[in-house]
Amino acid sequence: MNSLHLIRKNLGRKKTRTLLTLLSVIVAFILFALLNALNHAYRLGLDLAGADRLITMHKVSFIQPLPMSYVNRISAIDGVQHIAHYSWFGAYYQDPKAQFGLFPTELETLRQVYPEFQIDQQQWQQLLQTRTGLLVGELMMRNNGWEIGQRLPLGSTIYPQQNGEYFWDFEIVATYQGVGDGSDELQAYMHYDYFNEARAFGQDSIGWIVTKIADPANSEGITRLIDERFANSSTETKTSSEKGWIAGFAAQFGNIGLMVMAILACVFFTLLLVSGNAMAQSVRERTNELAVMKTIGFTDQRVVRLVLGESLCLALLGGLLGLLMGYLIIGGARTAMAQFLPGLAMTPQTVLIGLILALLLGLVTGLIPGVRAMRLNVVEALARR
Repeated sequence: MNSLHLIRKNLGRKKTRTLLTLLSVIVAFILFALLNALNHAYRLGLDLAGADRLITMHKVSFIQPLPMSYVNRISAIDGVQHIAHYSWFGAYYQDPKAQFGLFPTELETLRQVYPEFQIDQQQWQQLLQTRTGLLVGELMMRNNGWEIGQRLPLGSTIYPQQNGEYFWDFEIVATYQGVGDGSDELQAYMHYDYFNEARAFGQDSIGWIVTKIADPANSEGITRLIDERFANSSTETKTSSEKGWIAGFAAQFGNIGLMVMAILACVFFTLLLVSGNAMAQSVRERTNELAVMKTIGFTDQRVVRLVLGESLCLALLGGLLGLLMGYLIIGGARTAMAQFLPGLAMTPQTVLIGLILALLLGLVTGLIPGVRAMRLNVVEALARR
């Protein structure tokens, strides 16, 4: 008799138990896909961070401003190649809860510090000449249905204009594309002069400074020189590499990678117990039948293969369905959370690890019941009722 036919029939004996076990595997692998996608999104910023860029912020807090004069003082340090400054505008379009990154900056220096931004030259020249012009990432343009030349009133949750109005007039003049997979195209940039002259408070202050250095090997020394330059002043600074700065920001939410691994370990340990118990119970219920199979010529090896085949079918089918459903959920969540987690995605590595885990799960949960079935004594088994 065909082994696949026997495996299918055995799995269909206790349909409720098989279905519940399969659902447990599916849910576990959905969770596996979602948690790995979340971890990938948080780590993406670290992977994209430039080794030759330093971030300087207020020593006390990220929200404390720096004097504009610090830009020139840092640019005078040996080893500094280019420098730019940014501020958090707190921008939103129509919905105040859906804020996005809009940064007032000296646009002339943007491409020097971030050469990975690809911008059409004609659009770039037009942007430099348009006081209210906006540079917007391609992905943000698509998500919002915006177009080049569109007039755009954007609100700010922080900065009113001098007339008390919280809505600012802009025109989308240029777009940028990021080089490489996962580049952040969900941001926008505006002219600092327009922002600085029109805002009601905080003139000549900035949020943080990004410094591009000539040699990444000198980053530690330049970092120290920057902070020493402003030591004991009324506004002391804290400088770190871009990667270190992003890691510190993400650390406010905790060690994401460790939390993901801890949760997954608990989930799969529980799943191992549930699936293993289901397989062991299934084999115990068929003790007499297995004895008869051995009597009519089924070898020990074939009996083991049948038991392992059942557990592998459950694990692999549940794993594949779980990963597929996780992929669909992540696809929907990526659109809804694009402003906050642009790197949310299921990677090929996640799929590969998931399939390996499903294979191991099937082998481990089927191995012990399979060995017991192989060692089953025919006479003793037939004597049982």
